[in-house]
Amino acid sequence: MKGKHLAAFIILILLADQALKFYIKTNYYLSEEHRIIGSWFRLHFVENPGMAWGWTLDLFGEHGKLVLTLFRLVACVVGVFYLRTITRKGYHKGFIICAGLIYAGALGNLIDSMFYGLIFDSSDLYLQNVAKLFPTGGGYASFLHGKVVDMFYFPIITGVNFPSWFPFWGGEPFEFFRPVFNIADVSISAGVIAILVFQSRFFPQPAKDTSKEKGPDEAPKNINESKPVI
Repeated sequence: MKGKHLAAFIILILLADQALKFYIKTNYYLSEEHRIIGSWFRLHFVENPGMAWGWTLDLFGEHGKLVLTLFRLVACVVGVFYLRTITRKGYHKGFIICAGLIYAGALGNLIDSMFYGLIFDSSDLYLQNVAKLFPTGGGYASFLHGKVVDMFYFPIITGVNFPSWFPFWGGEPFEFFRPVFNIADVSISAGVIAILVFQSRFFPQPAKDTSKEKGPDEAPKNINESKPVI
């Protein structure tokens, strides 16, 4: 797979990811929700200040967001060199595509963290305030402190509770699928899952040489060996 084709593939994912995020950010107030297919596929606007599943780096206190964004930035820079290496060395096309999916997703969420705090004002639930792009009063956060925009929500199973005997969540409402995510998250997940499923195809093991396992009695005979004279 050529590098220019991989670059075009990554750019297409980024454009789709950022276009949908811009639409949600400039048309939805925080926690606004619209049903797309029945009650199980919805667009639900949330902002994620941390990593996947809403995890944050509390270990670093108020600097947790900055550390997380810098880590994402370093990972994306290293990813450029890694993608260039695997394309030049002719790795399996499927693996290169999967690596491109993971990289595109990571870069898409990095853009949110780096710039969204600068170019958007706040989205507010109580005032039902929809964010404006490039507000005159400045953005809602400083450089590297933006929040990731999520919107895909699939509450397929709702209205039931965990059994009272269930550890930790006994009696609490059960919901599947609870996380809210975006195109970048889908791209990362698809790349990782595909690598795990098709790793034997992407990294085939060399054929095993069984000739060395033969005992001395199994060594091939020399067909040119002279016959004894009678």
